[in-house]
Amino acid sequence: MKNLSTSNKKIKIYGPYTPAIRSGNFLFLSGQIPINKKNGEIPEKISEQTQLSLKNILYILKEHHLCIKNIIKITIFTTELKKLDAINQTYSNFFKKYTKIYPARSCIGVLVLPRNVSIEIEAIASYI
Repeated sequence: MKNLSTSNKKIKIYGPYTPAIRSGNFLFLSGQIPINKKNGEIPEKISEQTQLSLKNILYILKEHHLCIKNIIKITIFTTELKKLDAINQTYSNFFKKYTKIYPARSCIGVLVLPRNVSIEIEAIASYI
């Protein structure tokens, strides 16, 4: 059984999807693009976009009483595979603040992403 877990009123969405759905002990987060929730701006640098996408994931996790340590799988979609070093550095620094264990991860190169951003990150978290 699945439960809608996030109020669309709290998180602005840009399409026909739910930001997060809980199924059993897992929370599945839809891909988060780097849109600043306060002003709608999108940073230009891939490192800033990576950081903001991760912060948006953290926001959803906190809303569900979870934290970064609860993430078990991350999938990164990027139009900038040639900048993977910058993505990895930002990603690593972000996770080091919260945990010593990185989640499992995939990184996929794509042609285009919504709103012409360079990165989108989705996550799966566990309640146990």
